[in-house]
Amino acid sequence: MKYFVKISDDSRILLEDLNPDAEKTILFIHGWPLNHNIYEYQLNFFPDKGFRCVAVDLRGFGESDRPYSGYDYDSMAADIKKVIDVLKLDKVTLVGHSMGGALCIRYLSKYNNYKVSKLCLISPAAPSWVQMQDWPYGYTKEQVDGFINQSINDRPKLLNDISGLFFFQYTSPPMLNWFNNISLTASSWATSQCLNTLKTETLFNDIPKIKVPTLILHGVHDTVCPYEFAEYINKNIIESKLIPLQNSGHAGFIEEKEIVNNEILKFIEE
Repeated sequence: MKYFVKISDDSRILLEDLNPDAEKTILFIHGWPLNHNIYEYQLNFFPDKGFRCVAVDLRGFGESDRPYSGYDYDSMAADIKKVIDVLKLDKVTLVGHSMGGALCIRYLSKYNNYKVSKLCLISPAAPSWVQMQDWPYGYTKEQVDGFINQSINDRPKLLNDISGLFFFQYTSPPMLNWFNNISLTASSWATSQCLNTLKTETLFNDIPKIKVPTLILHGVHDTVCPYEFAEYINKNIIESKLIPLQNSGHAGFIEEKEIVNNEILKFIEE
């Protein structure tokens, strides 16, 4: 079922809540510039395995309200906490892709791993999406400024270009159209402001604060969030496991969905 939860500034965010009577809960956090529908192949899998699946449309994306502000990591991490508190979730497996993975890291760091028993990161945009001193991976700030400028002036073309970068294997035109349509539901201001957040925020200090078992699934051909991101996270979370996805780019949960789903299932049930 779908329903809304009020967050800190009285905006409403949409939740898709499947199999709500199940004992164990997985909470899915999507990445930029997507919404919860991108987890279609997980939401068709895990409820049949006996899990409650709660998938969020972050503020400004999908069917959630579209406030003009609040697109920094702290504000969106607070939104995640509000969902957990309102739904009275406990011992949650938190799953985040790309920017959603970065938000999960900030949430666990800021709230001391509150109510989360396990973390799964799929191609996370962390520790830094942009290059900086002693961090030669990811985009340059100038490249991200170009994305922001294109978002303001020709957002459909930007999203079309980004869609192609997400996939390593051949992807059918209808799949790319579906992906683009999901991206276009986001507000223009959320799209550009989240790009600025990805450009300016880092998680080097947050990652060591994660104290729950962590599974990292990352496409070795990822050009949006290079594989070195996953290697860094794996080295800096004490109880973590890294599984390389050999035939995936940034959308491994689509390109190698069977492997991703089964590895998450094994991880939760360990």
